[in-house]
Amino acid sequence: MKTLFAAALLLATPALAAPVGARAAHQQGRINQGVASGELTRPEAARMQRQHNRLEREIARDRVDGGGLTAKERVKIQHHENQLSKRIYVQKHDGQSR
Repeated sequence: MKTLFAAALLLATPALAAPVGARAAHQQGRINQGVASGELTRPEAARMQRQHNRLEREIARDRVDGGGLTAKERVKIQHHENQLSKRIYVQKHDGQSR
């Protein structure tokens, strides 16, 4: 019963229910917008892009190795996406401009 409740709770969580690639695409757009507006310097943008690419590779590996993403992999990916999102925000709002 507890397992069924936990599974239902995980599926009801919007961040976990949304396609993983959609959030990555949104973050890529934020990086691109930061470059276009000058909020991200070239080194910042390059670093954010490398981190984004690393996350994309991790998602691709997790999808292939087990025939899809497990709940544990989704939680791990969401954690990494949250970290990247915070880094993007901090870098865009740190007062530096190109």
